[in-house]
Amino acid sequence: MRLLLTTDTHLPRRAKELPAPLLAELPRADVVLHAGDWVDTDTLDLLESRSRAVVGVYGNNDGPDLRARLPEVAYAELGGLRFGVVHETGPAQGREARCAARFPDLDVLVFGHSHIPWDTTAVGGLRLLNPGSPTDRRRQPHCTYMTATVADGELTDVVLHRLPPR
Repeated sequence: MRLLLTTDTHLPRRAKELPAPLLAELPRADVVLHAGDWVDTDTLDLLESRSRAVVGVYGNNDGPDLRARLPEVAYAELGGLRFGVVHETGPAQGREARCAARFPDLDVLVFGHSHIPWDTTAVGGLRLLNPGSPTDRRRQPHCTYMTATVADGELTDVVLHRLPPR
């Protein structure tokens, strides 16, 4: 099963549209995981119309229309792994321990908010992934998103994709 991980798309504030390389991944992905800060419902509609499945949450910049359609925390079992998606996990310092305590039954937690790519494993085995932002690099050198493969209870081929400058 191929996964596409994204977050903090912030459309149309940070960009007018999603980058072409990310859109090109949609037909290849079995599941799209979006960790919030969509900002507009059009982006959610677009991903739902072009994707086999979307697992998403709302973020701190998402208004009532998105909050009515999305949960604060989403859960999905994919390829034998228990995934969670949440927008914010707090400061980087102590993140692994904090998330492992908050989500003890998960194998993988996808999060956003910081726009900073992140890939670590907490004591106990919880994998934490932040794909960065495909539209707002903030202090990062590139806008980014992630892809991964999951099968038979294993997460493999986790790749951070750097997008060309706009």
